[in-house]
Amino acid sequence: MNLSAFPITQKWPASRPQVLQLYSLATPNGVKASIMLEETGLAYEPHLVDFGSNDQMSPEFLSLNPNNKIPAILDPNGPNGKPFALFESGAILLYLAEKTGKFLPQDPVERFQTIQWLMFQVGGLGPMFGQLGFFHKFAGKEYEDKRPRDRYIAESKRLLGVLNRHLEHRAWMMGDAYTIADIAIFPWVRNLIGFYQAADLVGIHELPNVTRALAAFTERPAVKSGLDIPKNA
Repeated sequence: MNLSAFPITQKWPASRPQVLQLYSLATPNGVKASIMLEETGLAYEPHLVDFGSNDQMSPEFLSLNPNNKIPAILDPNGPNGKPFALFESGAILLYLAEKTGKFLPQDPVERFQTIQWLMFQVGGLGPMFGQLGFFHKFAGKEYEDKRPRDRYIAESKRLLGVLNRHLEHRAWMMGDAYTIADIAIFPWVRNLIGFYQAADLVGIHELPNVTRALAAFTERPAVKSGLDIPKNA
């Protein structure tokens, strides 16, 4: 398989060009793709996009994702048997689910309900938790005006409350079935209370259904593997 038509392979050469190429970093969005790949068992080759070196701003990476965000993939065996490049973590989850026939229900009602919870993460949890992380842990914590931080605390607590109520009688977002909705949502919950150190701020211990599902998620073998891919050399 020749992938030389894709400039990204000049910076990240494919040692196994016959398998899917993953360009990512182990962030909440990045691990959505690696966890999904581990869960499906689809063969792939991970490449580290190092933010410390501004890899995401390199011409090679921008040639695949002009929005300079991870993750991105290059599938040599894409639709119609042709190489196919894709970015945006939500789109990648949907694509991999379609490709493998896994973690996305076939029933139309359940399918769109799964997609709605995927969109809930993409449009709600991710942006809100990310802003809370900025104002609580990073440069924003130095701001004297705490109203922006408190705004994102309140919204994050509201979104977690939505999750907690939904999970009250469900093992996963779609009930007994583990889906791409879970793969999208729980890396962000894990990051909020772990890396962002915001567990007390959002009252995570008052959300037993969220913490139960998160614990079950992090115990999955594929999740344990995917959370550390690509390895940060």
